[in-house]
Amino acid sequence: MTGIRKTGLALSFCGALLAALSVQGAGVTLNSARVGAANVAALEKFYETAFGMHEVQKIGDNEVMLNFGDSVASAKANPAAQIVIMHRAADDQTDKIAHLIFNVTDMKATVAAIIAAGGKMERDPFVFGNTGITIGLGLDPAGNHFEMLQQPQH
Repeated sequence: MTGIRKTGLALSFCGALLAALSVQGAGVTLNSARVGAANVAALEKFYETAFGMHEVQKIGDNEVMLNFGDSVASAKANPAAQIVIMHRAADDQTDKIAHLIFNVTDMKATVAAIIAAGGKMERDPFVFGNTGITIGLGLDPAGNHFEMLQQPQH
């Protein structure tokens, strides 16, 4: 099974699960997504530089929470789901299914920022089928997989 098909199936499953939970009135929303790194501070810098995120909370030297905003204050006030970076022993992540998914409005500029910040593109951006959605797959410096989605321009 190709990575795209796996990603599509994972996204379909997650969407179906969230829809089912919403229908059941379970009140479930995404709180945060966690990734790991041997060097938490270095990975925090990557997400700040590549995606414009800000630190909103820190627990010792082993865990940091990030969110989007024009400033630290606006990131702290942002009710959206956060990214949590937690210390792990090694950067040898191989599971491609568990990953962060970002919405982007300028894929080309975001890819350039990722590379400049020390990340890598696992697969160059491509248009998914006839949806008009552009998908990019990358790796942060600690080996965590992430996906970027750019909706079609109308």
